[in-house]
Amino acid sequence: MAEKPQPEKPNQSVVPANLIGILPLQEAVLFPHTVIPLAVVKKPGIALVEEALREGKPIGLTVLRDREIEDPGPDDVHRIGTIGVIQKMLKVPDGTLRCIVAGQQVFKIEQFTQVSPYMVAAYTELPDTTVENEELVAMQRNLAGLFQKLLSYLPQAPREMEMEVANITDPVVLTYFVASTMRLDTTDRQALLEERDTAKRMRKLTLLLTKELEVVELGHKIQSDIQREMEKNQREFYLRQQLRAIQEELGEVDPQQAETNELRSKIDAAAMPPDVKKAADRELDRLSKVPQASPEYSVIRTYLDWLVTLPWNVETADHIDIKAARAILDEDHYDLEKIKDRIIEYLAVGKLKKKLTGPILCFVGPPGVGKTSLGQSIARAMGRKFVRLSVGGVHDEAEIRGHRRTYIGAMPGTIVRAIRDAGTRNPVMMIDEIDKVGADFRGDPQSALLEVLDPEQNNNFRDHYLDLPFDLSAVLFICTANTLDTISPPLRDRMEIITLSGYTELEKLQIAKRYLVKKQRVRNGLRETQAQIGDAAIRAIINDYTREAGVRNLEREIGSVFRKIARKIAESPRYKGRVKPENLVEYLGKPRFFNEVRKRVASIGVATGMVWTPVGGDILFLETQSMPGTGKLVLTGQLGDVMKESAQAAVSFLRSRSDELGLPDDYFAKHDIHIHVPAGATPKDGPSAGIALATSIASMLTGIKVDPNLAMTGEITLTGQVLPIGGLKEKVLGAKRAGITKILLPRRNEMDLDDIPKEVRDSMTFVPVDELSEVLHHALGKRLISPVPLGDQQVNNVVPLRPSTTLRVTRAGQAKRRNGMVKRSRERKPIKR
Repeated sequence: MAEKPQPEKPNQSVVPANLIGILPLQEAVLFPHTVIPLAVVKKPGIALVEEALREGKPIGLTVLRDREIEDPGPDDVHRIGTIGVIQKMLKVPDGTLRCIVAGQQVFKIEQFTQVSPYMVAAYTELPDTTVENEELVAMQRNLAGLFQKLLSYLPQAPREMEMEVANITDPVVLTYFVASTMRLDTTDRQALLEERDTAKRMRKLTLLLTKELEVVELGHKIQSDIQREMEKNQREFYLRQQLRAIQEELGEVDPQQAETNELRSKIDAAAMPPDVKKAADRELDRLSKVPQASPEYSVIRTYLDWLVTLPWNVETADHIDIKAARAILDEDHYDLEKIKDRIIEYLAVGKLKKKLTGPILCFVGPPGVGKTSLGQSIARAMGRKFVRLSVGGVHDEAEIRGHRRTYIGAMPGTIVRAIRDAGTRNPVMMIDEIDKVGADFRGDPQSALLEVLDPEQNNNFRDHYLDLPFDLSAVLFICTANTLDTISPPLRDRMEIITLSGYTELEKLQIAKRYLVKKQRVRNGLRETQAQIGDAAIRAIINDYTREAGVRNLEREIGSVFRKIARKIAESPRYKGRVKPENLVEYLGKPRFFNEVRKRVASIGVATGMVWTPVGGDILFLETQSMPGTGKLVLTGQLGDVMKESAQAAVSFLRSRSDELGLPDDYFAKHDIHIHVPAGATPKDGPSAGIALATSIASMLTGIKVDPNLAMTGEITLTGQVLPIGGLKEKVLGAKRAGITKILLPRRNEMDLDDIPKEVRDSMTFVPVDELSEVLHHALGKRLISPVPLGDQQVNNVVPLRPSTTLRVTRAGQAKRRNGMVKRSRERKPIKR
């Protein structure tokens, strides 16, 4: 494109020989050998055209640089244009002119000599530069072929244009003809006009024509696809109309009508509530009016299928026989007397009231203690259907309430789906792992469960997909959890918590003999005569190969033993498997657990504590060392703030009694004390390790080893008093599994010993203590410090300001001490003796 020239002043003294009147054009570009129609509406242009017709002169046509200019001057027009001859002119009543102008030759404006009443300029003609060669001939043929192909996609283009292009032999004329008929921008047209080399102009034009052809072909493809789809729909409609007419002649029913009639009969048979039936009839009427090919048809049909398959009025009759229920519970579960008594009480109340109502039961305990199987036994005792939901890891509220029908692929929530699967409106529904429900940007599923598990609200539960009320009050909900920490207080308030602690060795032995051995023998295809395992072997598996609160790993190990026996029998049919402690290594390999308490506590400054975890109780070791320093206290082992404070309180108390311990006055000022709790990758917190921390420090200070058979739990105060803790049963069972035979516990926890199985109480020694002097006396075998003087007040009457929390290690490796979310010991009254 030519550059914009600098403004020039008309020169009146010199009059060039070649002068021509200039007619500015807004958008059109006139090419040589072509004609264009023009509408001349401005006065300078009208004056120029009239004068040119009178004198028979040509005019120069150039395009404006900016089409918005109202009164163009010399600086506003391109310097290269086309000389045109006016072939026809028509004056219309409003004074404007309509002209047909034929292009002749390209020219270049050299100098403007006049600007009023119209622009006149001196010019020179710019001839085309054409080099005849084979390349030019090839480009000419390619351009003609592309243009003919473009015309084939344009039905409005006259067919004569294809013949005219085929008859043009001059490459210059061909380029101008194609450029004048193509849909091009004004800028591209002006660039083609200014290009005087025919080969280059043809190459540019080919590029522009190729792009235009791609766009036209894509549009043609889209139009063809739409046309085919329309023809297909019209054909289907025509054929369906014909089919309907044929069916009417033969007396047959329309398939869509037959489907509607079937759904209507199902709706009538479903015994829906009035509001639900009204909504179903409304949707059925919509379905009958929607074509089967419509996407809305499948959405409505799926919704109606859900409505007719739900048990709106189908119930399972309860057969509550208290004696039979107790027999079923005893048959399915060993021991658990308190839990069984609570379940029988629940069923007895329901039998007297003719309806089971009351709080939602929530079984809380470590894995493998029989929480899920208890729910199955309850359903069997009542004669109801049993359905289980696992909500562990659920983060989306829509999993509970369902998705609204506006979403593609929407479906009801798990509650409604479980009711549909059960086929009755009053099943026993177990919501498993309720403590592992999460929450994120998609909502809080625990909040959605508030309505489900509230007997005062769930009679009008509204799933988002159904958008209709469903009565859940007849459903017996039972929840299970490993811990209460992660359950929100409002949800926990709606449930009655029933705690299942871990099993003792005797209980595990009886469970294995009565249930696990028989179950695994059948599962592995063995007869009793082919595989036998004695009590001693089961005890060895319990002590040497498993260390857990439940019996899941025990069952797994028994199954492993029977699988190896089954393999040997398959190889030698006469083989008889007799499992004894002596040959247990052949089946399970080397023992995995050892009683390492004596080895770990063999050093000075090591004491054994007791912890509570979501998977049962356990023990931990607390190690203390001192070294010359500046009196610093170093705590390692990923301890929480509360446990650190307990260690500081223990150090402060013993420091205040340094004279009784026989320590120099400057001992703590010249020594650093380092306390470490192994298993450093696991966070730990809670105050119940207070007396164990103090004992470990005292052992290091005095050089006396702690009794290796002793474990302890209890919170200490700065004055040496021992305060109660929680989770005593789980801790004791964990200590028993670890081989501990003697336990120190706070005196105010003495009445909690009633919850511990009798065989455990009989096999262990429990020493209740009131203050730290007693602890050190029993742990180190020597009375090192004197009791705390309290005057007339008895030690066992000291009441802490708040219930103490228990030391805990969480499943996820995080110590959780949220407000209202930690396990707390109950307030105990002093024991009178």
